[in-house]
This record gives sequence, C-alpha cells and structure tokens, in this order.
Amino acid sequence: MADTSFDVIVVGGGPGGYVCAIRAAQLGLKTAVVERDRLGGICLNWGCIPTKALLRSSEIWHLMHRLGEYGMSADNFKFDIKKIVERSRGVSQQLSSGVGFLMKKHKITVIPGSAKLVGKAGGKLAVTDNGKVTEYTSKNIVLATGARARTLPGLEPDGLLVWTYREAMVPPSFPKSLLVVGSGAIGIEFASFYRTLGSDVTVVEVMDRVLPVEDEEISTLAAKAFTKQGMKLKTGSTVTALKKGADNVTATVKGKDGKTEDITVDRVILAMGIVGNVENIGLEEAGIKVDRTHVVAGKYGETGVPGVWAIGDLVGAPWLAHKAMHEGVIVAEKIAGVKGVHPLEPSNVAGCTYCWPQVASVGMTEAKAKESGRKIKVGRFPFIGNGKAIALGEAEGLIKTVFDATTGELLGAHMIGAEVTELIQGYVIAKTGELTDQELSHTIFPHPTLSEMMHEAVLAADGAALHI
Repeated sequence: MADTSFDVIVVGGGPGGYVCAIRAAQLGLKTAVVERDRLGGICLNWGCIPTKALLRSSEIWHLMHRLGEYGMSADNFKFDIKKIVERSRGVSQQLSSGVGFLMKKHKITVIPGSAKLVGKAGGKLAVTDNGKVTEYTSKNIVLATGARARTLPGLEPDGLLVWTYREAMVPPSFPKSLLVVGSGAIGIEFASFYRTLGSDVTVVEVMDRVLPVEDEEISTLAAKAFTKQGMKLKTGSTVTALKKGADNVTATVKGKDGKTEDITVDRVILAMGIVGNVENIGLEEAGIKVDRTHVVAGKYGETGVPGVWAIGDLVGAPWLAHKAMHEGVIVAEKIAGVKGVHPLEPSNVAGCTYCWPQVASVGMTEAKAKESGRKIKVGRFPFIGNGKAIALGEAEGLIKTVFDATTGELLGAHMIGAEVTELIQGYVIAKTGELTDQELSHTIFPHPTLSEMMHEAVLAADGAALHI
C-alpha cells in the first residue's frame, strides 16, 4: 500500500512547488508533490522556458537579415514554424524530465492528481486521480497551484482564432496578422516573436504606454524600437468586442479619444494578466483568505491556518518564477526550523522581458523614487558609448540607475538593450547586499564587456561617466 503520511506535501509541481519540495527533502523532511499535469508547471511547460526557445529562433532570424553588417551573405533562407515549435516543445520536455529526475534523486514522492484541503484544521488532503480519491496527511501543506491567463467577458479565448499563451506557443500555421491584447511581458514577448518572423502585429494596451510597470523612460525607448520594427501600438485603448469570421477575427478597438475602429486580423492573443488558481482546493472550507483571486499569505508564506502555506503565483506579486522558487526555499526552511530565515523583499526581485530589444529592471522607477519623498540622483549610460556593444552591432539601448542622493542607496536600475536580462543580476546583488554608489563606483568591471555600462551608469549619477 502506498505511503499516505508525510512531513511536507506540496500541491503543485511548478517552479515554486518543486523547488520547495527539493529544499524540504534536503533538510531531511519526508516530502511529496501533488501534480495534476506535468512537473515543471506552466513556466517550464507553457511559459518561461518554451517561449525563450521560440524567441531564440526569432533572434537568429533577426540576425540573418543583418548578415551584411557582419560581412556575410546568404540567399533564400527561410523558417519552418512547425520545426520552430517542435524545438521549443523538445526543450520543454527535456527540462520537465529533468525535474522528474530531481524528484527521484531527492526521494520525493510524486502523487498524480488534483488535491483539495480537507476540513478547517489543516493537515489533510484529498487527492483525486482518474476518479479515485485518496486521503493524505501531512504536518505541513504548501499550496503552489499557480495561476492562469485572465479573461474578460466578450474576450474569451476559443483556442482557434482567439489564443492564450498556450495556443500562441504552438501555432499550427504562421498568422500573417495578429492582434495582441496587453503589453506586459507576456504580450510584448509574443508580439516581438511574431513581428520578427514577419507577422503584421498590432498591440492594444489600456494604459498610456507599453510595458507600463517599467520606468517611463525605458517604456518610451521600447515603444520607439517596437514602432521602428513595424509594430502598431495603440495605448490608452481597449478591445470592446471580437467578431469571429471563418478564419479571421475583427476586433473593435476604442481609443483614448472615445472613437472606435475595427481591426481584422488572422489571430488574437490575449495577454491581460493572470488570476490565481484558487478554485476547488478547499480554501473557503479551511478558512484561508483570498483577495482578488490570490491567497493572502504572510512574509514567510503562512496562510493563517496552522500548517498550511502558500507560495508563487497563487499569492502576491511579483508573479515571476524566480520569486516563486525563492519563496519555496523560504517556506521549506521555515518548516524545517532553519535559523535566520529571511523573508522575501519584493523590491529586490528583478523583472525581465525577452523582447527585441530586451528589457530588465529591479527596484523603484524614477517616478516611484520621487514619490517616496527622497532626494534622488539618476545616472544614464547609452549602449553607443560601449565598445563591446558596438563590436556586437548592438549599439541601441540604455542603462539607468536611481540612487538616494543622501545615503547612496541603490533604489532602482532599469535597462533596455542586448542581453540586459543577463546584466540585471549585477544590480540585484548590489541592491540585496545594500551596496552604495561609492562601493559600486570603486568596483572594477572587466573590459571589454557590456557590464562596463553598469559601472558607467553608476558614475553618471555623480556626473563622472568616462565614456560619454
């Protein structure tokens, strides 16, 4: 008979869930994971990883059209959307299998099915798999059920003409025209992928600028780059209706001036944010509070019900895989009684958008820093002043720093340009380690690298940039 009693049961095998389980097992806790679909969750199977594989293909396509700049030439090159998708799915499958290996390595029991809390006391789960219900007990239950795409009345996806991220990752054929509703990271990444491969892309955003959570200066530069690429950006606008044809969709778009226009496209991608997977997991019966589709949790993931914890997209922003992973470690260590566990600081979590050009940031925008009442100083350094960027042929971009002018504290950093999603971690370390502008100024950055721009952007905050 299968074992039904554990020290920790994690509900959901996504980034937060499987990492939580691994850390718990490392700490000597008897651990299980309940997963109704594939290990790795949305991020690994239908989000972060497969989209980056798609974007890599579009990046190569982009570079192929610039061969002349690098002294090369080629004729009659083409892409095969089916093979691009197959590669993406293969990458996803490889990593999902890798998570399965890690579960076996750490002797974590994987329980297939859908889980639901039993009663108000916590400690019990009912798992349904193919109609069979099995009850499990655990001193600690970690809810990591994730989230799904948000939909609005009248804008529901049908999987054929109106897509969510799932359908957008596996198109049966390449759409010649596309409407993307929402310009956050998900929407812009798909807009970038399809536009780079040649689709006629229109992006509709209800806010007054694309990438609205980013620093306004970075958003402005991004909009200029996207427009130059041929994207049509409609900000301050909403899609009020979708009329489906035989093989196209006509969207009614209402602009900031109140006027409407009809846009007919092959396909529509909905990217209007997420909602937490809070249904059918016994939250109400257990007395766990939910706010706007997300579980309310404390700084260590506690839900208020003893022995029940919550992490990842199921709880508060930022809704990012790396944040979920870190929360998983925090909860596992808290359960195990590890001393000195630090709660997650949301302002130290970087955000990355893998469009073309890439966008990355951490901490306060310039506007938020000013609103906080601090006296601030801002440094800027453009890619055109960096030797490595010029040598790579990637001289468009900007790195921006925001400091407290009195204490020298790094309040925020914002980037747009080639490989900034890799560079941002330098500022994350600085911010987490509470380094000041002086300490960063005295740091020696290797030459020639793109990272030198990070140094220059610090120096620029004091008017001391060397190469511009």
